[in-house]
Amino acid sequence: MSLPLAGRRVLVTRAARQAGKLSDELRALGAEPVEVPVLEIVPPESYAPLDAALRNLDRYDWLIFSSGNVLQEVCARSARFSVNPARAEGLKIAAVGHATAEMARHFGFHVDLVPETYVAEALVAVMSDAVKDKRILLPRAAVARDVIPDALRAQGAHVDIVDAYRNVLPEAAPQQLREALQQGIDAATFTSSSSVTHLREAADKAGIAFPFPDVPAISIGPITSQTLREHGWEPVAEASPSDIGGLVAAVARIL
Repeated sequence: MSLPLAGRRVLVTRAARQAGKLSDELRALGAEPVEVPVLEIVPPESYAPLDAALRNLDRYDWLIFSSGNVLQEVCARSARFSVNPARAEGLKIAAVGHATAEMARHFGFHVDLVPETYVAEALVAVMSDAVKDKRILLPRAAVARDVIPDALRAQGAHVDIVDAYRNVLPEAAPQQLREALQQGIDAATFTSSSSVTHLREAADKAGIAFPFPDVPAISIGPITSQTLREHGWEPVAEASPSDIGGLVAAVARIL
C-alpha cells in the first residue's frame, strides 16, 4: 500500500535542533522532508532583565511559558544562580500547548493552565477572568509579537516582558534554500511567524522571489497564517489542532 505523501518533497523551516519531530512524521507518511533551518536560537542581547526577573519571582502571580525554547532558557538561567522557579511560592504557571506543558512538568513545574488550542488568543481567553491586577512574567523571543501582553494588559494585568533568546538567520540558509528550490518542493510548512519572516530574509539574500511560485504554504495556526498573508502568501491550509500532528495532517490533506 502506498503512503499518502510518497515522493513528495516538503520544506521544513524549523530550527535544526527542533526539526526532528516534524521531519519524522512527514517521513512516516512517505514524504521527503527538505530541511532548510531558517532559525537559529542564540542568547539575547543581555540576560540581565531575565536574570533579575528570575531572582524576584515572588513579585509575580503568573509565569507564562509560550514555548519549549522559553522554558529551556528559563531553567538554564535559573540554574546558574541556584534559583528553582518550579518551587516559587504562590507562582502559577501557564503553558501554551500540551508539548510545552509536558516539558514544564518534566522540569518539575506544576502547570496550572493549558488552553485547549495551541495559540496565544486561546491562552488569553482562559486567563481573562484571573489576571486583573495580577503581575505576570512573560519571557519570550526578542522581537516577538505582542498578542499575549497586549491582550492581558487590556484585562488589567501588569505584564513584564523579558527576552529569553533571539532567533537569527543561519548563515547557510540562503544557499540551502537555493539548492532546495532547484530540486523542487511540493509544499512549504511554517511553524511560527518567525519561520515566515526568516524564510523571506533567506530568499531575499539568495535573490529568490518570495513567495515561491506554485508552492503551497501550510501554516501551524492563525498567527502564522496572518504573517504569511502579510508577506503576500495565502496559506492553502492551516493545522487543526495547531501542533505538529495537525500540521502534518494538513500537508496530507493538501498533497
